[in-house]
Amino acid sequence: MPKIILGFTGLAASGKEVAKKYLEEKYGAENFRFSTIMRDVLTRINVDINRQNLQAVSLCLRQTFGEDLFAKVIASDAKNATSDIVVIDGVRRLADIAHLTEIEGFYLIAITADPVLRHERLKNRGENLGDLEKSFAQFLKDEQQEAELKIPEVMASADITINNDGNLEELYQQIDKIVAKIQNN
Repeated sequence: MPKIILGFTGLAASGKEVAKKYLEEKYGAENFRFSTIMRDVLTRINVDINRQNLQAVSLCLRQTFGEDLFAKVIASDAKNATSDIVVIDGVRRLADIAHLTEIEGFYLIAITADPVLRHERLKNRGENLGDLEKSFAQFLKDEQQEAELKIPEVMASADITINNDGNLEELYQQIDKIVAKIQNN
């Protein structure tokens, strides 16, 4: 059976990270995240890791080295992964999956959640500098940034959609059903 590669797409704080962690813990999935590359660059050059700086580094690298730069790296990582299930977190553009769609066993999964719920989750996790103080208006404004604009288009092309308006148990049940269905094909 080929490796299962699950690419997660969704707007900020929709539940991609939680789904990824569940797959790691329950199924031993290996994960790769698009933003890891940008976080590594920002850490190395001693610049704050916040949404604005992540977007700036992403744009600069893609403009300099090609729109599919991250897609090539992630596809190579997924192919070379040793686990049976691989999770790709943070698919934001169709170019991000250009090379992944060529790999047998790749599925694009959109994770949706209500904007009010997502805003609360973003504040609670405090992943990036400034998240804790972010107003709902600013949260919605962030979704109009370059890095976020293509996500709805990517979500529309997903093979599977998960609604994450419920609790963790409901999310986990949806994930288990997806994995079982893929494994039984």
